[in-house]
Amino acid sequence: MAITDKIYLKNHRQLSSQLETNLPKSAFSGATLDLLFQSENLANLDDATQERVLDFATDFLDCDCDSNPHCGHPERKFMRYLLELREQGLGPDAIVDVMGDDYMLYAYSGDVLSFLDQSVRTLEAVEELAEVEGYREAADEAHERKRRLS
Repeated sequence: MAITDKIYLKNHRQLSSQLETNLPKSAFSGATLDLLFQSENLANLDDATQERVLDFATDFLDCDCDSNPHCGHPERKFMRYLLELREQGLGPDAIVDVMGDDYMLYAYSGDVLSFLDQSVRTLEAVEELAEVEGYREAADEAHERKRRLS
């Protein structure tokens, strides 16, 4: 299960109430994305919530794909966001706090830790495979990225 399946709307009940509909808790579920980003629904949100939703849309949903937001780009951009927060030296608890402040989202720290650990393990595998195949530049890049996450 991808980390984006474990990212939830921090103010789920408030959003459901403002939109007068049952909204899924998962931030990246198709129904959530559809409901939150229809202009008539966005207009029903209070100013602070509307600002966070628009920030989320600008940062993660901005692509030219025909199937946007269901193209996979929002999830990949969000994973990059989490990795960048880790590279800045933040731990799982701090990452959860920042994404709550930035986008009114939350996750369990253990899920974020598992994602970060899995990312490091993937980079270790890439580094070793690249070395075996003689791709020194790729191995060095994987090593450097792993170092920044550790």
